[in-house]
Amino acid sequence: MSLACGSAHADRRVALIIGNSAYKSAPKLGNPVNDATLVGGMFKKAGFDSVDVRLDLSASEMRRMLREFAGRSRDAEMAVIYYAGHGIELDGNNYLIPTDATLETDGDVLDETIPVERALFAVEPAKQLRLIILDACRDNPFAKTMKRTLASRAIGRGLAKVEPTSPNTMIAFAAKAGSTASDGDARNSPFAAALVEHLPKPGLDLRKAFGFVRDDVLKATGYKQEPYVYGSLGGDDVPLVVKQTPAGPQANPQEAIRRDYELALQLATRDGWEAFLAQYPDGFYANLAKGQLNKIGAEETRASAEQKAKAAEQEKARLIAERAQKAEQEKAAAAAKAAEEARIAAEKKKEIEQAKAEAAERERKAAEAAAAKALAEKQAAEKAKAELAAKQAAERAEQAAKPAADRQLPEVEQKVAALSPGPTSPLSAADLTKSVQSELRRVGCLTSAAEGEWTSAAQRSLTLFNKYAGTQFDVKLASVDALDAVKAKPGRVCPLVCNFGFKADGDQCVKITCRAGYRVGDDNECEKIQEKKPVATREDSRKRDADRKATEAAPSKPEASGQIFCNSAGCRPVQKGCRLVSGATPGRYNAAIGSGNYEVCN
Repeated sequence: MSLACGSAHADRRVALIIGNSAYKSAPKLGNPVNDATLVGGMFKKAGFDSVDVRLDLSASEMRRMLREFAGRSRDAEMAVIYYAGHGIELDGNNYLIPTDATLETDGDVLDETIPVERALFAVEPAKQLRLIILDACRDNPFAKTMKRTLASRAIGRGLAKVEPTSPNTMIAFAAKAGSTASDGDARNSPFAAALVEHLPKPGLDLRKAFGFVRDDVLKATGYKQEPYVYGSLGGDDVPLVVKQTPAGPQANPQEAIRRDYELALQLATRDGWEAFLAQYPDGFYANLAKGQLNKIGAEETRASAEQKAKAAEQEKARLIAERAQKAEQEKAAAAAKAAEEARIAAEKKKEIEQAKAEAAERERKAAEAAAAKALAEKQAAEKAKAELAAKQAAERAEQAAKPAADRQLPEVEQKVAALSPGPTSPLSAADLTKSVQSELRRVGCLTSAAEGEWTSAAQRSLTLFNKYAGTQFDVKLASVDALDAVKAKPGRVCPLVCNFGFKADGDQCVKITCRAGYRVGDDNECEKIQEKKPVATREDSRKRDADRKATEAAPSKPEASGQIFCNSAGCRPVQKGCRLVSGATPGRYNAAIGSGNYEVCN
């Protein structure tokens, strides 16, 4: 009561309290819900204008609460977020874990958790103080079972160090960066108990308050856990509760007790009188309160006895009715038995049909696998046939180019020459580079057009191929081994990455369409359109970087027609907008391959 009276001032203060204990894929935590309830009560007693306490939130619920809290922070002088539960640090970034997270792999962290940056964004509109308290440094069970998609990816103990970029912003950790916090053996953790003890002291600067919290936690944990605060404030004291100066002479203490007694008398409940006695255990008014409590106890005893007598009468009437309806009960029991037998028969039939459907599905998958294998063998045979035809065409061209003197050789020497295989003309550096780039585009690792130069974009595409195909080719130059390895892949190798506003549908990116009143949000999901908010400059820069990276990483759509063009330099897919035509090759290709197929473009 004294805190509520002492903190009445014009500045608006808002707080969001979140406690996650009941995790679906991890053991239940005992203290976060208790800590969140305790800290929420502390903020309410401190006179905050808005205190929202939320327990056991899923990922979508946490996003919605942070979005709504950002709206309340816009007209507030002080905005505070307290989170108790599991947290995780991945590659130097901190994330809060909702109760529905599974985190089977390290990649799931980006999809199933809430980054601490999201909480910083929610408190950023506050004018005087932005405070985030993270009691999330516990030993994380997800990190022990999580599969790593990249061996070099770092997943640390506790949370990573955070340096806020906005002024007048503080982030308090239950334990310093890289270490874990203890839940303790009591109902509340040592960190939460120390917060409630020191933060609401009127006129106490937050920096000193957190210093006292640090001292208490160190003593309570045997100097194993040290809370830590990041960020900075200005030179003026910033208390959570403003200390009020008495305006007139102090009131009589008995007068305050009398007012509290009259308030409890108006409530006339057991909880009210017990709260009064906890505050004032002795004295005249305490004796009166005990008498009122005894009166309530007698009334409760009378009501309980009356309820038991009424229940006995109802039980007596029920037994009489049951004896009168025994025949109907037997009939109903027979009907229930028949219905149960019918249900069991239906369940057995369902299991049989399900087994048949599963067998048919297995046969379908086996047939599809066989068809895919046959198609791959057919494509390999066609490719070998095309390479043989190209080789024979090159040999015919070489024979046609020989001088007339060579054609006068004895018949025996000509036969020996015909039996010897002609040398295969190697690819030029430009043709080899262009062939490797074309194949990288086919498997989805290159987004730019195929050129005769080995650019930085081509090097990045070969790096992606090495990553997802498990190869180790030198990315600084195009090689024949790399060309053969990429050609051996029948389909896409690099994953499909879509730009913001699009989602993957098979091998294509399709635009996300939201219904009326909704738009695509920051997490690339449809969300309700809110009133316009001022957006920080660093968010614009971050979004542009994300769009650029997504554009560079997005594989190009398949452009080839499925036809293969071969000449003396080798074979490659027919370019977009081109086709193969049978007959004599026009122009400068006559001397190279003579008659056969040639490529016609535009």
